Amino acid sequence: MIRTVPALKENSVKDNNDMPGHLARRFQQIAVAVFLAEVGDAGFDLTPVQYAALATIKANPGLDQVTLAGLIAYDRTTITGVIDRLVQKDLIERRASPRDRRARELEITDEGRRALRKITPAVESAQRIMLRGLSAKEGEELMRLLRKAIAAGNELSRAPLRE
Repeated sequence: MIRTVPALKENSVKDNNDMPGHLARRFQQIAVAVFLAEVGDAGFDLTPVQYAALATIKANPGLDQVTLAGLIAYDRTTITGVIDRLVQKDLIERRASPRDRRARELEITDEGRRALRKITPAVESAQRIMLRGLSAKEGEELMRLLRKAIAAGNELSRAPLRE
C-alpha cells in the first residue's frame, strides 16, 4: 500500500530555515565552533560550558555544584563531569562544605584566575565573530530578542536558569 503525504497547507512551515528551533540549533553549532577555534588558537582547551562554569565560580566563591548548574542553566546530573574536568585542569578546587558535609563547595585556583585573564580576549573575539554578519544595532537587537525568547521559555528547559 502506498502512503500519501498530506499536502502542506499554504501557511504551514515549508523549510527548516523557517523554524526557530532549527535556526537556534544552527547558531549553537556555529557559536561552539567559533568559541573552540578562538580559544584553541589562544592556547586553551576549554569548552563554552567549562568557561561559563569557571567564570561563575570566580564570581561566586564557595558555591555548590547544584547552585552552579542553576546559574549557568546546565543539567544538574551532568555538571559533575564539567567540574571534574576543571579540577583535573587545576582551574578549580572542590571542597567539602563546612555547613553540609554532603555538599561540595567550589573555589577557583590561582591557575584558574590566570586562565580567565588570558582567555578573555579570545572569548570576546568569539562573540564578535558570531555576530559578524550584523551591524552593531542588529547585534544588540538579536541579543535583546534572544534574552526575551529565553526568558519566556526558561521553565520549559530541562535545565532552567536559576538566579
